[in-house]
Amino acid sequence: MAHAKRIKTLDILRGLAILGTLGTNIWLFAYLGDLNYLLTFTHNEWWSSADAFWRTLMLALVNGKLLGLLAIMFGIGLELKYRQAQRLGRPWPGMYIWISLILLLEGFLHFTLVMEYDILMSYAVTAILVSFIVKGGEKVMRIAMIVFAVIHVFFIGFVSLGVLAHQVTADTMATPQAVITLYQSGTWWEQVQYRLSDFWLLRLEALYAIPYNTLLFLIGVKLMRKGAFQDDVNGRNLRKKLMKIGLLVGLPLNLLWFVPGGYFDFPVRYLFAPILSLGYMGLIGWLVDKFRSLSLWGFLEKAGKMSLSCYVLQNIVCSILFYGWGIGLGGNLNSLTVIAIWIGVCLFQLLFAHLWLRRFPMGPMETARKALTGLLEKGKRTEKSLRA
Repeated sequence: MAHAKRIKTLDILRGLAILGTLGTNIWLFAYLGDLNYLLTFTHNEWWSSADAFWRTLMLALVNGKLLGLLAIMFGIGLELKYRQAQRLGRPWPGMYIWISLILLLEGFLHFTLVMEYDILMSYAVTAILVSFIVKGGEKVMRIAMIVFAVIHVFFIGFVSLGVLAHQVTADTMATPQAVITLYQSGTWWEQVQYRLSDFWLLRLEALYAIPYNTLLFLIGVKLMRKGAFQDDVNGRNLRKKLMKIGLLVGLPLNLLWFVPGGYFDFPVRYLFAPILSLGYMGLIGWLVDKFRSLSLWGFLEKAGKMSLSCYVLQNIVCSILFYGWGIGLGGNLNSLTVIAIWIGVCLFQLLFAHLWLRRFPMGPMETARKALTGLLEKGKRTEKSLRA
C-alpha cells in the first residue's frame, strides 16, 4: 500500500461512527437534555409499550458502542500521524500537539455554541496524553493500557456498587426541570450562557472519561500495528476474529441494558460497549470485503473523510429541529419518530458529504483546520530560520 493512500475501510468506519454517535445524542435532543431517557432508572419499562421497547432496543445497540468505535478510530488516526512523522523525519509529537490543541478549541466552540455533550475536548486532551505514551514505545504502551484499564474499571465498579446500594438513583442523575425548560423555550443565547456558567459541571463526563478514552485510543494504535485494516490474509482474518468475538461476547452483555433499575447502565456503556464496538468494526470490515461494490460504502467513506464537519453539522441540524429557538420538536415525539428523524439526518449528511466532496477536496472544518495548521507550520519554520 502506498504511504499516501487512504485506507478505505477506515474512512467507512469513521463515517459509520459519526452517524452512530448521533444515534445516542438524538435522544438528548429529542427529550431536551433529560438524561433519564438515556438511563434505566426510569422510563425503561420496555415491556409496557412499543414506544419504550424501540427506544431501549436502539440504545442497547448504539449507546456507547459507536462512541467507543469513534475513540478507537481516533487512536488509529494518531498512529497514522505518528507513522507520517517518522517517515518524514519530523519530531514527535511535534505538530501533533498543535493539531490536538486546535481540536480542543474546536471542541470548546462546539460545546459553547451547539451542545454540552461535545466529545472533541476530551479527545483532544486524550490525544496529547497518548501521543507521549506512543513515543515511549511498546513497553510503555502496555503498562499504560493496564494502568488506565484498572483506573477505569475501578471507577465504573465504584459507581455500579453505588447503584446496587441505592446511593445512585434516578433523582441523583435527574436533569433539573429548569434545564429542560431552557431547551424547550429558551433562546439560543440563554443556552450558550448556561453552558459557560456551568462549564465544569457539564464537563465532568469528559474529564472522567479520559482514562477510558486513553485505553480505546491505545487499542486503536495496537490494531493498526497488527495490520487489522490491511487488505491481505492477516487483515481479513483479524477482522473476522474481531467480528466473532465482539458480537458473540459483546451483544449478550450489552443486552443487559434491558434490565431495569439502572444496575447495568454504567457497565454497559463504559465496560461492555467497547467489546461490541470491536464487533461492529469487524462486521463492517467483513461486509466491505464481501460486498466491495456496494454503493453505500462510497457514501460512508465520504462522510468519514469529513467526519469533523459531519459531527458538528448533525448537532447543529438537531439543535434546529428540537430546541425551542428552532422548530421546537423536542419533548413531543414518540420513539419511532425520533428514530426516523435520526435516519433522515444520517441520509442528509451522506448526501451532503457526497455533494461537497465532488466540488471540494475536503470538508469545511477540515479545510479550516488544515489552513490553521499550515499557518502554524509556516510560523515555526520562520522562527527556526531566524534562529539559524
